[in-house]
Amino acid sequence: MSSENLLSVLGKLYEDYSTRTPKRLKLVDVYLAYIMATGIIQFVYCLLVGTFPFNSFLAGFISCVGSFVLAGETLNGAHCLIQIMCCSHKGVGKFNHRSCSLSL
Repeated sequence: MSSENLLSVLGKLYEDYSTRTPKRLKLVDVYLAYIMATGIIQFVYCLLVGTFPFNSFLAGFISCVGSFVLAGETLNGAHCLIQIMCCSHKGVGKFNHRSCSLSL
């Protein structure tokens, strides 16, 4: 794959994301990026400085991982709910409900 194709694909991806994604889902994406950045910073800090307060590192890192998983699950549930609401009556029978895990 050449660099022109890669740039073309990334440009198309960004264009579709910015025009088709609802603002609420973009907000969840920003939150996921923040949580990931926080976890990466904590991990790099632990590698560079050391693990003296190891319990503190574990608590912070595991809370980042848990928050990421919970927010990702919420994002998946919101995406599936949007798909269900937008389906026509005929399309509902063809929709794969097993691909969505709606958590209450």
